[in-house]
Amino acid sequence: MTADPRLIVALDFADSDDARRLVERLDEAVSFYKVGLTLLARGDGVALAHALRAAGKQVFQDWKLHDIGAQVEGAAGAVADGGCDLLTVHAEPQVMRAAARGVSGSLTKVIAVTVLTSLADEDLAEIGYGASASALVERRVRQALHAGVHGVVSSPLEAERARAIARDAGRPDFLVVTPGVRPSGSSVDDQARIATPAAALAAGASHLVVGRPITAADDPRAAALRIVEEMGSVPA
Repeated sequence: MTADPRLIVALDFADSDDARRLVERLDEAVSFYKVGLTLLARGDGVALAHALRAAGKQVFQDWKLHDIGAQVEGAAGAVADGGCDLLTVHAEPQVMRAAARGVSGSLTKVIAVTVLTSLADEDLAEIGYGASASALVERRVRQALHAGVHGVVSSPLEAERARAIARDAGRPDFLVVTPGVRPSGSSVDDQARIATPAAALAAGASHLVVGRPITAADDPRAAALRIVEEMGSVPA
């Protein structure tokens, strides 16, 4: 069984050596990795991201950039210059527009985080939002399309609506990247809005981000291949 490029394994480690060991164990079962913020903030995570690309893997740098436009544009450009397939920013219009400018002319694709999958409606109310998670995701998907970024990050529960909005906008290439994916029987951990791999793809996700069900498994390679097998039931 070969790797499915729609599966992105989250390297959410504090130590790059742990991440490298996992990549070695997964071998050909996985072709796409997300380097998380903890590793990126340590500096050697950026080196790891570049090493993965040099080894022929696709890499998602999960910076979740959020700053004034000039800073976001400069940071996005720097990430793109170093080599990166996917880069995250927060889905605010000026942030997204700046990131799109920053990666212009490169192969890096910007995906905007709509609502973190750890947040439920009551969490959004506590922050001060008057909209539900699903309504806020829908608004931000439309803003992402208008801003010219390449896709969004949203929970599996909003993937179907995000895909429909993109299709109506004439953007069949729009990426819908979904964390919060849990195979049947897995722990929910700190995710509030989740789905199984097959359900997320069937709903319209283009890529699935999976962390602990693989990284914390006794046999990570076997766990990854089980997910790849389940994903195979939904055509790309």
